[in-house]
Amino acid sequence: MDLHEQADAVCDERTLLEFIAALIADREDEIEKDAFTPPDPYGPGANGCQNGCIETFRSAASAWANSTNFEQSQGLAGNPWRQFEAFLYCGEIYE
Repeated sequence: MDLHEQADAVCDERTLLEFIAALIADREDEIEKDAFTPPDPYGPGANGCQNGCIETFRSAASAWANSTNFEQSQGLAGNPWRQFEAFLYCGEIYE
């Protein structure tokens, strides 16, 4: 199951923790791939991560949360597991 599919499957504490483990594994895989073929410094890593350091990750996650009101308009209101999943996932992919 890819990250997007796993993100969509988050519905409770267990599935959130599984998603977080998948994010960690994906980032470790990307770091390994990028060591052999360094990515464009202005583009995503080998697995699509837009934010390769904690500072840009936090900034992107915060920007996403502020611009979407924590995805309230997209049907995640009242589902804190999905909101946190989206926050983490968007920290990785949001530009």
